Amino acid sequence: MHTHTSTQNTCFIDQDNNTARAQTHALCESQWRQTCESTLHAMGTKMERFASGPEGNLGVLEQALAGDMNELLRNACERAAQAKADATPPKCPHCGTALTNKKHAQPREYLSRFGPIRISRTRGYCPKCHEWKSPADTLLGLDQSAGRTPLMQEMSALLASKMPVQEASVVLEKLSSIKIPPATLAREAQRQGRRAIKQRDELDAKAVAPPRPQGAAPYELVVLIDAWNIRERDHWGQSATLRSQGKEPERWHWVYTATCFRLDQRGKSAGGRPEITERGYVATRGGIESLREQLHAETLRRGLGKAREVLVIADGAAWIWNLVEERFPHARQRLDYYHALQHLAAVGRAVCGEDAKALRAWLRPLARKLKRSKTLQVISSIEQVLESLGGRKEALQVREQLEYFKKQQKRMDYAQGEHQGEPIGSGAIEATCRQYQCRFKRPGQFWSQTGDEALLCLETFWRNQRWSLLYPHTHPPDPSNN
Repeated sequence: MHTHTSTQNTCFIDQDNNTARAQTHALCESQWRQTCESTLHAMGTKMERFASGPEGNLGVLEQALAGDMNELLRNACERAAQAKADATPPKCPHCGTALTNKKHAQPREYLSRFGPIRISRTRGYCPKCHEWKSPADTLLGLDQSAGRTPLMQEMSALLASKMPVQEASVVLEKLSSIKIPPATLAREAQRQGRRAIKQRDELDAKAVAPPRPQGAAPYELVVLIDAWNIRERDHWGQSATLRSQGKEPERWHWVYTATCFRLDQRGKSAGGRPEITERGYVATRGGIESLREQLHAETLRRGLGKAREVLVIADGAAWIWNLVEERFPHARQRLDYYHALQHLAAVGRAVCGEDAKALRAWLRPLARKLKRSKTLQVISSIEQVLESLGGRKEALQVREQLEYFKKQQKRMDYAQGEHQGEPIGSGAIEATCRQYQCRFKRPGQFWSQTGDEALLCLETFWRNQRWSLLYPHTHPPDPSNN
């Protein structure tokens, strides 16, 4: 009898809850209709005033209507998010275990594209994961979100990776009427960058070559490697102390950078300028080892395992060729032609001094020989210059250049490269480094290794067209496929 009464009471409670929910839903529907009608009426009034008024251009109307629509969209976003949260079962989003110690209607405010929205969710403890979970947060993409919706996370990451946060904060407010202080924007962008680093490492760990279509023509993979300097605030405020100990504070550090593409993805624009239709990028402050592993993963994704041949082009830095010998031992190696030309010009300056006209006359025939891969003749000419200088001080510089050409001789196959339609210079990686530097080497900028690596990773995700892996809402699923 006692059990029957308890069951009966439970049924009455459930009926009461269902009735309350139905009443709340009806009230929300009524309020939503009133909000829509009120907004449309206000917009109609503004449109009539604009049409009949003598002053103000279309921009005035655009701003006025955007304000009304923003509030309507904010309301719609909050309403839909709450409905999804209410429908989310109280189970762990990671293991599916039913949550215990549930706390219902836990409110939290999030900054959305249309302004702040408030969502009440259920939180509970997962006995299997031994963690407190909010299933609705995970479903809505709000897990560990620092109070920002996925679109606001993306906007913060994209703006901060493209421009200084002081400018990004102003641009964001101007375009969306959303105010985020620069310091807050920087923290969010770094948080997104750390998330990108974690995802990058996971992707690299399972990188494989894409399947090659049956009957596809063999291709050559081209890899270009370089580095550029970034300024960091390491040992900040300790400069005097370090110098008193005979140590000079380091401010500039290497960002190791690479790009790779298939030779058949390199063509020419309408104006005859070389261009690459598709390629991969790597940029890291993590050191040479980090570059080596990231580059290997990127080349795998770009078809390393299926390539007929691999060509690496770079300047004469020893660390580059050591990396190539270790990671791409069977690759052909080519010294950047224009880098070799600079070293040849250094010999010419020892001969001609500051006479630019004489330098050009001396350099022109040797540059032609160099491009035709007549390297032995070029080396012979440098030896003659060295012999003619005798004991003059310029002889030391020429001797260094002579050793350089002898050491790099096997990498100067420029004639073969031009004949096969391959690049003989590293212009693609030089341009890539310059493009990264446009963000990271502005006047007055200092970085930390944690901060610059985070934004470098975000920028590289963008360049590699993998942005949607970080922000799936940028490529939502096609409803027709469901």
